[in-house]
Amino acid sequence: MSLGAIPGTGPNTSPLPIIRKSKKKTMADLPTGRTLVMGILNVTEDSFSDGGKYLSTDAAIDQGLKLLYSGADIIDVGGESTRPGAKDVDPALEQERIIPVIEALVKAGAVISVDTMHVSTARAAIEAGAHIINDVSGLTYEQGMPELIAETGVPYVLMHRRGTAQNMVAEANYQDVVAEVIGELRGLRDEFVAKGVAPEQIIIDPGLGFAKDAEHNWALLANVPAMEELGHRVLIGTSRKRFLGELLAEGSKSRAPLERDAATAATTVLGARDKVWAVRVHDVAGSRDAIEVVQAYGSH
Repeated sequence: MSLGAIPGTGPNTSPLPIIRKSKKKTMADLPTGRTLVMGILNVTEDSFSDGGKYLSTDAAIDQGLKLLYSGADIIDVGGESTRPGAKDVDPALEQERIIPVIEALVKAGAVISVDTMHVSTARAAIEAGAHIINDVSGLTYEQGMPELIAETGVPYVLMHRRGTAQNMVAEANYQDVVAEVIGELRGLRDEFVAKGVAPEQIIIDPGLGFAKDAEHNWALLANVPAMEELGHRVLIGTSRKRFLGELLAEGSKSRAPLERDAATAATTVLGARDKVWAVRVHDVAGSRDAIEVVQAYGSH
């Protein structure tokens, strides 16, 4: 997609913001010395908090630009919902949804992560300019993914999950969730390294909410330093998740997803104090502000 074809940039403009001229960025352009903010862009019909809102290419590009201009260091583009019970999406449809969006946002100067479990989509996304592959498949990763990551050299988010979207809730059984998650991540890491992935490519995500209940999530959040001992960057994703809604419930009524951003920002503070590499959030501005507070507090 050329910039001239992007709504908001031609003579017959839509309400989309004009894409500012910017050079294409690389991972080396990301800030250092603070926790990064990864903005969530769901080009899906059934994601739990904003499914269908950005399903069209125009709407997705518009939202991606808003995330970028709100201060997102990375934009995480996904074309398949990974919530519990979500239906599988054919990789061809997934690519149809996200590739034009990736191309446009890369041209606008965004660093792009792609939320996919499929090797073919990961390859297409990398060819379109994506910088990071964020794979939530966990223990059920698709055959060929390690080889692709080794071949391309891109950073890879290795997330912990047991089971699939259809059965992972039933897989939330642990004797010691911290030790078991770290042990299973270590095993996954070793599999990828054995197939040629460089250790420095790997980013660890404990998979909060994926085959985890609320108590599991809180235990993992409280033990981020133990995960960091694996020797990899750590990504934390709490944004608007059910365990925050349950914490803030009024009686038996869970707080609605769109009303969980303040709680999400509080978890960003916790992650930033533990020096996680990045937090994955819907509300970019709120988490950027939270990180600035942590930076200022830590300098005194």
